[in-house]
Amino acid sequence: MSTTTNPSVPTPTPTSASTSTQTQTFMATNPSEPSPSRPLPPTYHLIDGYPSIPAYLTLRSTPNLSPKTAEQAALALPGSWFGCYVVHTDTDNTAVGMGRIIGDGGWYFHIVDMAVAPEHQRRGIGDAILSRLLERIREVAPPGALVSLLADPPGKRLYAKHGFVETAPGSVAMAVDF
Repeated sequence: MSTTTNPSVPTPTPTSASTSTQTQTFMATNPSEPSPSRPLPPTYHLIDGYPSIPAYLTLRSTPNLSPKTAEQAALALPGSWFGCYVVHTDTDNTAVGMGRIIGDGGWYFHIVDMAVAPEHQRRGIGDAILSRLLERIREVAPPGALVSLLADPPGKRLYAKHGFVETAPGSVAMAVDF
C-alpha cells in the first residue's frame, strides 16, 4: 500500500468516540500480526497526517459519528499521536476516509475517528486506514502495549478482521458528556 506524508501536517512523534449505548469496547488481541489488506482502488490515495478541518468536520458528520465544531477539531487533530486519511483523485482529492490514534506512544494507543464517507464505503478504504494505523503502532509499540477502540456495530467485522475482540463483560466502555 502506498502512503505519502502531507507536508502541511507535522509528522507526529511518539509522545472520542460515539457515546451511543450501542458502542462496544474492543481491544486488539495480537496487534503484532498484520491482517492482510487489499490494495486501494487506483483512484484513492492514503496519506499520513490529518485532513483539513473542514474535511474532518464533513467526515465526522457521517452516520454513526457525532458532529464536532471547528474549535474541537483545531484542538483534537494536533493532539493526536498519529493519523491518516484517504483522498479520492476523481473528486479533486476530496478526503473520503480518515482515522487517527490518541495515546501516550508507549503503552496506550486508542483508535478514534474511523470514518468513511457513505458513498465510498465497501471499497477497502476503512481496511486500508486501520491497517496503516496498526502498522504505525507496530513500528514503535513495546510488547504488551494496549490498543483499543470503541466501535458501533457496523464496524465489528472490520475490527475483528484485524484481531480486535470485545472486552465486555471483562470491561465496559463508559463515558461522560461535557
